[in-house]
Amino acid sequence: MGHSDSVINVQARQNFWMPFSPNKEFKEEPRMYVRGEGMYLYKPNGDKVIDASAGLFCVAAGHCRPEIAQAVYDQLSTLDYTMPFTRAHPKAFELAEEIAQFTPGDLNRIFFCCSGSESVDSAMKIALAYHRVRGEGHRQLFVSRERAYHGVNMGGVALSGMINNRRAFGVGMPGVFHMRHTGLPENKFIKGQPEKGVDLAEDLTRICAMVGGENIAAVFVEPTAGSFGVLPPPKGYLDRLRAICDQHGILLVFDEVITGWGRMGAAFGAQKFNVTPDLLTMAKAVTNAAQPLGAVAVRQDIYDTITNKGPEKGIEFFHGYTYSAHPASCAAGLAMMEIFRKERLIERAAEMSDYFLDGVFSLRDIPGVIDIRGIGMMAAVEIAAGAAPGARGHEAQKALFDANLNLKATGDSLIMGPPFIAERSHIDEIINKMRTTLTTLSKSW
Repeated sequence: MGHSDSVINVQARQNFWMPFSPNKEFKEEPRMYVRGEGMYLYKPNGDKVIDASAGLFCVAAGHCRPEIAQAVYDQLSTLDYTMPFTRAHPKAFELAEEIAQFTPGDLNRIFFCCSGSESVDSAMKIALAYHRVRGEGHRQLFVSRERAYHGVNMGGVALSGMINNRRAFGVGMPGVFHMRHTGLPENKFIKGQPEKGVDLAEDLTRICAMVGGENIAAVFVEPTAGSFGVLPPPKGYLDRLRAICDQHGILLVFDEVITGWGRMGAAFGAQKFNVTPDLLTMAKAVTNAAQPLGAVAVRQDIYDTITNKGPEKGIEFFHGYTYSAHPASCAAGLAMMEIFRKERLIERAAEMSDYFLDGVFSLRDIPGVIDIRGIGMMAAVEIAAGAAPGARGHEAQKALFDANLNLKATGDSLIMGPPFIAERSHIDEIINKMRTTLTTLSKSW
């Protein structure tokens, strides 16, 4: 298979415990990358692999952008680190100002952390703190959805509705309720937002009636559920959640770690679906994944309420991380903001969306494909389950690697979300490799 170099290295070095991976299987048969450039990753033997999922939906501007690398190098050569508690550096303020130019409404106060998982747990803390300083400390419950993914920290795991992410750890924390997901059978092979399913938003009304809406701190939703297999919201669904939250004084949080920064064909899903949340989490493409960085965009009056209720000269919000607003991460973020503007990446994503989705939906005739879902520059091809859920998806992901295509598989859904620099020829390459590989595999299913 041409992986001899990586086999030797992996078998000789066993100390690395790989995340979300079948460790024993991988170390017997490694599949690795050693280089990246533009739309492609490169294997140890030199084969180039087209990246159909932008890493993990984060490399929006393509791999190894020299502008970002130079910005990080310059920053590390000037100021490598300063503690973020009671001290700061200029680029943190500059990047927050840049991000606020893209976020919807008055979500213009930016709290930095190090990942999407941390941004979700930070948003949970912000919601609890906000209600407490307003004299509503009894609001300690949260609502999320089945088939949701909100990271891997304990708060995010409790919010998430992906069973394998929860099974080994229990619920993580009490006081979290889940609405039903919107992946209805009648919505199969629908491109974009489905017509049916808006009534599922009434699950929130039912939960409010059961536990008391006055006890709920926040509702967390992905504008489009991503990691479980791309579930665009039914038309009117997010609007209805917004209305129910307003009725009960509940904060609405959009987890835009995946959907943010152009993936929906707009800066954020909030703009795509014309629904503004109270808090918005982000990560991934904010630095083109060149450096770890996450953030929570917060409505200004929420920030004002928490800070104004704090002591005159003391700490108002006891939360943060050693690497919050790390100088190198902020430098990467600022370089990425310039790329977004200079290359019109968000606009390019919107312009390429129809061609991309048409290509993905052309795969529906392949035997074993049971559903295709997509919106913006993100889509999932779901294949019929085999003897065990996820077995065929894992098999397909490996076969696609061998065919020189990289993507993310969750269960039996093959998820695509290419970089926004993709040309039509790149989309054609992705679709052709998908068709050839899945057609071959289907003969043995």
